[in-house]
Amino acid sequence: MHTNYYFLRQLAPALTERLRGYRVAVCFTQEKDELVIGLTNGTAEFWLKAQLGANFPALALPETFQRARANSVDLFPDMLGQQVETVVAWPQDRVLQVNFRSGARLVFKLYGPRPNAIFRSSPDGKAQLFHQKLLTDADLRPQAASTLTSAPAPFESAEPKEGVSQSVKSVKSAVQKLAPPLADLPLRYLRQHGYDEATPEAKTRQLNQVLAQLEKPAHYYLIQLDGRTRLSLLPMGEVLETFAGDDPVTALRRFVPMALGRRAFEMETKQLRQLLERRADEAGTAAAHARQRLHALAHEAGYRHTADLIMAHLHEIPAGATQIEVLDFYTNQPKTIKLKRTEKPQLTAENLYRKGKNQQIEERQLSERIARREAEALTALERLEEMDTLPALAELRGLRTWRKQHGLDPTPTAAKVATELPFKIFEDRGFTILVGRNAVNNDLLTQKYAHKDDLWLHAKDVTGSHVVIRHKAGQTIPEPVVEHAAMLAGWYSRRQHDTLCPVTVTPKKYVRKPKGALPGQVVVERERVVLVKPGNPFERE
Repeated sequence: MHTNYYFLRQLAPALTERLRGYRVAVCFTQEKDELVIGLTNGTAEFWLKAQLGANFPALALPETFQRARANSVDLFPDMLGQQVETVVAWPQDRVLQVNFRSGARLVFKLYGPRPNAIFRSSPDGKAQLFHQKLLTDADLRPQAASTLTSAPAPFESAEPKEGVSQSVKSVKSAVQKLAPPLADLPLRYLRQHGYDEATPEAKTRQLNQVLAQLEKPAHYYLIQLDGRTRLSLLPMGEVLETFAGDDPVTALRRFVPMALGRRAFEMETKQLRQLLERRADEAGTAAAHARQRLHALAHEAGYRHTADLIMAHLHEIPAGATQIEVLDFYTNQPKTIKLKRTEKPQLTAENLYRKGKNQQIEERQLSERIARREAEALTALERLEEMDTLPALAELRGLRTWRKQHGLDPTPTAAKVATELPFKIFEDRGFTILVGRNAVNNDLLTQKYAHKDDLWLHAKDVTGSHVVIRHKAGQTIPEPVVEHAAMLAGWYSRRQHDTLCPVTVTPKKYVRKPKGALPGQVVVERERVVLVKPGNPFERE
């Protein structure tokens, strides 16, 4: 209720008493949506800081304020030297107006979605707007100048004695008329005290009692309600602090910094929860996918299995055969094996044994990935549980310290990103080598992930994987690293079984993708060619 009419009508006379005779010394802004006004009477100073953002409009009253040496801009120059006469609240509205003795006016419009500050050097002068895009605020006027200090009258029962239907209608109408100034807290207070179940006469009586409390509050309350810190004229929710009803300035001075701090805490807590929930979900999903792949590999006939069958029936395979049907001695069932007409069965078996070895490596990597990702999901869930149980995490400072200790920054670290790249990854002498998996993956690697100073490699004149060596600032990529990357480029291409393979090497900035090109197709400029034997040097190691 810090911007509600019933609080502003208490704040206005308190500010009038404090500020009458004070002159405006400075008026500036140094942060977005913030207007700072410094006033003085020659011996004392008073600060007004208007928070004019849509998320949390408020009028703060800091006891002191230090202006930044840079990034601050003076505003409303005609206000400087103006002497305060009165501060008034517009009737039934969320607007506070400062009247100067010269006739100038400063209006703080504290509407939630579109707050603003409007200054006029005279009652009929041109409006100067803090938020200049809100042009309609230039025509903002109170209902009538004579009603600026008026107060609403209490409700009177209007029902006829012979029935209650008119009474119910009268009370409902009254509540509807009061909804804007009454705000949500008094209405909730009424409902918590049995308003909805009360008789029409009791409802009228309760409304008058609440209005009396709002018009002359005994206390101001800083409360915690529905996860928000709020200023209330009625005791509700968890009462954090209580202030005397004749001192709204002190209550407001305490409330605004507390609310801003709580909002930051609530926002960071929400972001941290979302981060942990997302990590747990992603890790769990990745582990499930890896488990499915591992199960499929374990329950299908592997490459080694097929190679064993070829070698066991080698003497039965005629020259130039494209397929053979043999008895599978593992399952005791007939099995059809496809062959290449131009390739000897021994070479086919050799290639299958090599793929079987790679399959074993994949199975080992899948098992490691499952264990790692399940551990990550469990850790994220444990961190979520800690957020609900550790007392130190109920404060912003403790939350930030805990987040830093566990590496829970909103943006993932470079090392984390590297381990999750969707490419084959190799490390050589401190340099990272990335290898594309297919045509679409090649495009992703070259067009999205590769930096212009990375080194790009590809087997010349045949289809194959794009290979990228990540550059390091100030370091030249050693030739042995280039040679090993070239061997990978030859190995993951159609030249895999050639004795020597020519490989294109060029900085990525000289690789471009023509419009309309198929996935994986690029045009290379300023290339050099190296000759290497295709292979995976890291597998041998």
